[in-house]
Amino acid sequence: MGPIRATIVGSLPKPGWLAVPGILQAPWKVSAAELPEALADATRLSVESQVAAGLDVVTDGEQRRRHYIWGFLDGIAAVDTANLSMRPTRGQRFKKEAPVARLTGEPQWPGPMQVEALSAVRALTDRPVKVTLPGPMTLVDSLHDEVGRHSTADLAMLFADLLNREAKALAEAGAAVVQFDEPCFNIYLDQARDWGVAALARASTGVGTKTGVHICYGYGGSEVTDWKAANRDWSHYEQSLALVARTDIDQVSIETAAVGVDIGVVELLRGKDVLLGLVNVGDERVETPEEIAGGLRRALDHVEPHRLFACTDCGLVLRSREAAAAKMRALAAGAAIVNRELTCVAGEVSP
Repeated sequence: MGPIRATIVGSLPKPGWLAVPGILQAPWKVSAAELPEALADATRLSVESQVAAGLDVVTDGEQRRRHYIWGFLDGIAAVDTANLSMRPTRGQRFKKEAPVARLTGEPQWPGPMQVEALSAVRALTDRPVKVTLPGPMTLVDSLHDEVGRHSTADLAMLFADLLNREAKALAEAGAAVVQFDEPCFNIYLDQARDWGVAALARASTGVGTKTGVHICYGYGGSEVTDWKAANRDWSHYEQSLALVARTDIDQVSIETAAVGVDIGVVELLRGKDVLLGLVNVGDERVETPEEIAGGLRRALDHVEPHRLFACTDCGLVLRSREAAAAKMRALAAGAAIVNRELTCVAGEVSP
């Protein structure tokens, strides 16, 4: 394994026998009695596909979760993920309203919720395992507070404490990385500065393993890809990454493949691991290894090789399983190309 490694943000497509493909929050297609076995089988297939592709750090593919936010909220007391509300989310960037879970009382952490899934993955591979959690700002943006006792900022801090307890449990159970997903950092820039980054820091404090944050421009659905095609302002990272750079977060995952972001913005993250999004999750076209390698070469002007990861822009859940597998292979192959180049350069300059 060379200094540059390959991984994914988190999610992979679910098998068609488990959930309807290509749909976020798709309902399960198996009965409640059959679900545990089905989830275990899907997790095994997900891990096998990542290992076969040559990824260096793997996830559970978020196979056991209908959605990356609901997967955490499902277990929290006083949160209803069955009877949903409609509310504006994501600054109405993609649509006016979206279905969200309902907060009906004081939320409480019931104890470790994702440790079982982590243990299942660790039993399948000896590669480092990353576990993903929603970040507190994005979580509260995906929730209808019917109680109204807290400001949005205070509610984010409350959930940050619950996330922190889950993250510590995951670290104790052997997670190599706990990643918080915060796409809202590229939407609510003022709030991210005022309290969002503080909530993230609170969620990651004292976790006991590597921590990361994923900041992107959204999944690969049509509403998001239409917005990306029309957008001309990609300056958000200049503010959000500068904020994250001042925290103790170890890794930062960003999107560059499907958007007009200049890879040079990662200069702001000197000293942190950079998971560079070089795979577009919004279409079925498979990137070539040389395309991946080209992006990595540009990043090397700003990131030390041992801190650089070839990664996806966001989760691959909406893609076909065939395309997702091929895109992962391209990531690993692109990283291998640049690692060989680095080895050759090192050999040429050695005495």
